[in-house]
Amino acid sequence: MTTLPTKVLIVDDIHPIFMEKLQGKHIAFDYRPTINKEETLQIIPQYTGLVIRSKFKVDAAFIDAAPQLTFIARGGAGMDNIDERHALQKGITLLNAPEGNRDAVGEHMVGMLLGLMNNLNRGNMEVKSGLWRREENRGVELGGRTVALIGYGNNGQAMARKLSGFDVTVIAYDKYKTGFSDTYATEVSMEEVVKRADVLSLHIPLTHETRNLVDDEYLHLFRKPIFFLNGARGEIVNIPSILKALDEGRILGAAFDVLPVEKIPDLTQQPWFIPLTQHEKVALSPHVAGWSVESYFKIADVLVNKVIAFLD
Repeated sequence: MTTLPTKVLIVDDIHPIFMEKLQGKHIAFDYRPTINKEETLQIIPQYTGLVIRSKFKVDAAFIDAAPQLTFIARGGAGMDNIDERHALQKGITLLNAPEGNRDAVGEHMVGMLLGLMNNLNRGNMEVKSGLWRREENRGVELGGRTVALIGYGNNGQAMARKLSGFDVTVIAYDKYKTGFSDTYATEVSMEEVVKRADVLSLHIPLTHETRNLVDDEYLHLFRKPIFFLNGARGEIVNIPSILKALDEGRILGAAFDVLPVEKIPDLTQQPWFIPLTQHEKVALSPHVAGWSVESYFKIADVLVNKVIAFLD
């Protein structure tokens, strides 16, 4: 098979810095942010590199249709929309940019936690509708509590740093790392997490091990009521289990930036959707924790530097 010269196909919206740096290195590319999967499949054999965010699944069939690909670069942290195993079997290098949005995720999730603890969503809606209920919206303070992080990679570490000024104890469990205690968090076992946590925050990727990890059995392990945060991947959490724990008082409040289903109208058709959206102890955002104005630039900048380093 004839090897093609380097040419990159960018199928998702990305900050212009990405294209500027490719041009500076005289790397050929096509920027096609409105292209769909079917159109991409027709032209992907012409390219040696693919840049994508979350537009579509890069599955085994797609990878097989791209015999010249040497790398796939994802503008974000998780790689769950790419068949990693098949790509690696084909000798394709996978690149991502978790460094680019970690601060945005940390700030967003701390914001959601503070909103829950201080009833900000409910108070906002009540005042706007003419209610002035002070006692009913009395908050609780974060200081003095123990925040447990599940996963201590880029996002977990950023969350710990953001919490460092709140006079909290931060503990972290990571199945795949040891010896990672630092200034911001102390490494502990899962047994310690369930014993000590006042707040539980997820910072793990979606894998076959983590899919539906947080279910009834998982939540029953915790010794005291917790605030629950998920800014990782929606499929890690069984939503009916969260609703049950909320109703039983085992979860004091839950914040989700991600959900198991995120496409409209499919999301609104889920049996748990209305109970979740109507629960006064639940805060929701549309998978934007890592998508700030600043991270839009930083993700592109980090990723293009990795692409250039790979090609060099």
